[in-house]
Amino acid sequence: MKIRLAISGAGSIANTHVLAIQNSGRAEVVAVVNHVSKTAEEFAWAHGVNCIYGTVEELLTKGKIDGLVVAVPNSLHAPQAITALQAGIPVLVEKPMAINAREAETMVEASEKNKAMLMVGHCWRFDDEVNWLREQVKKGILGKINRSTGYGVHMNWGPVGWFINKKLAGGGALVDMGIHALDTTRYILGDPEPVSVYARTGTHYMKGDVEDTAILMVNWDNGVVSYIESGWWQPHMDGPEAATRVFGKKGYGSVFPTQLEILNRVTAEVEVTDPGYNKKRKEHFTQEMYDRQMFEFIRAIETHKAGKPGGLEGLMNMKVLDAAYQSAQTGKSVNIKS
Repeated sequence: MKIRLAISGAGSIANTHVLAIQNSGRAEVVAVVNHVSKTAEEFAWAHGVNCIYGTVEELLTKGKIDGLVVAVPNSLHAPQAITALQAGIPVLVEKPMAINAREAETMVEASEKNKAMLMVGHCWRFDDEVNWLREQVKKGILGKINRSTGYGVHMNWGPVGWFINKKLAGGGALVDMGIHALDTTRYILGDPEPVSVYARTGTHYMKGDVEDTAILMVNWDNGVVSYIESGWWQPHMDGPEAATRVFGKKGYGSVFPTQLEILNRVTAEVEVTDPGYNKKRKEHFTQEMYDRQMFEFIRAIETHKAGKPGGLEGLMNMKVLDAAYQSAQTGKSVNIKS
């Protein structure tokens, strides 16, 4: 019997999740949740879904599901996820997992108290190239890492709608794109905990109450310092979404382009390791990443085990974002309590 999943949301990313569910061969979409009935009907018709609900509460009362995928505006992530978790339903919630760390902590508490699995959609953890570099760092090929850079930038483009509404999104380019760079960096470095954050944000290329530009410097508890750049409508970008560079005592590694550069101290030549991924990415994410992410969520439901990345990984990212906005407002570095 296939795992029965419901989708909350009917936008672009919801379509991506539906395709991932269909590609799994092990689950099916049995319901869609959306407060706009016409939008829900069009989405359900497009994907052959028979059951439509206006709220998660209605879904849980009338429907029968094994898991919920939350793919709605950021301000609804915590309320909808918590409602499902309190009913014992496993949840996969889109990034960022909440508006702030306080909401994220409440989600984690609901997951633990009700023994309901919570997984956060940090999709770059399922990319082949990202995982290749993570393995090189883990094996110590680059030696002790001392610094890194990460990018989450849209060049000459930016979103509209709820993405640029602070009440609905919680922030701008930083929560939309910067969180990809942040989580990819943390994952490659082995998930260290943040110690402090210094940030600058600004709105330079568009009108709105959220930032289109953000720069972070994060100090981690393993001694690494990371520079993270995010933005919309930027006139230039130093790397595509989730591009990450790590600098170690023995050498340098990167994704996009994906390679290692190690100095041979005997010959004084730089030896380049090319794993064969160096083809230009046609898009900022691939369906395969979401397929693997969904497979992990389904596997976790089937085995009654935690899916990764979980609530604690998402919470750590939210603590960094909160500190970044506080730093940008005060002009000072902000320490993060563990």
